[in-house]
Amino acid sequence: MEFREIADSIFRLASSDLELLEEIVEEVHVPKNTKLIESEKISPYIYFQKSGICRIYYHKAEKEIILAFTFPGDALISLNSYIHVQRGYETIQSLEDSSLYRISSTDLQNLFLKSIGIANWGRKLAELESLKIEDRLMFRLFKSSLESYEELLKKAPNITNRIKLGYIASYLGISQVTLSRIRATKK
Repeated sequence: MEFREIADSIFRLASSDLELLEEIVEEVHVPKNTKLIESEKISPYIYFQKSGICRIYYHKAEKEIILAFTFPGDALISLNSYIHVQRGYETIQSLEDSSLYRISSTDLQNLFLKSIGIANWGRKLAELESLKIEDRLMFRLFKSSLESYEELLKKAPNITNRIKLGYIASYLGISQVTLSRIRATKK
């Protein structure tokens, strides 16, 4: 997925603003298991997934709790770092070799001062990411494990071949045994 497509999916910019934004975008390639954003640290970058899969997780009582998976087109962002320039609670790690677009938060903040269009793009990005957090909360509160698993498979049909089943179980908030039972009913 090209950066222009991702940028347009957030907020359509005038071509001159899109060109300014593209000037600060850097494509990076990272190997599997790279931590792009780390908990308890201020993230100096925002990333957008070009290819690969990442996981967003936090630690709780010696366990990793997976909040979400990211796929091509998704933003990888610590909202605490982006909005408040404070340490975030999440870690974002590549689950396979990945290509990403990286933007320096400082460079982006400087563009916000130069262009109302880019400032609106940044606001819309924060709004969309906030809605994703709300979706995650609703997902945890109101969907059964089976419904959640089916929804994940719609988003990424071959995900069970690409990442550890333990990660999927953590994301669903269930044990691997329960996930195996759910998978058996889907065959």
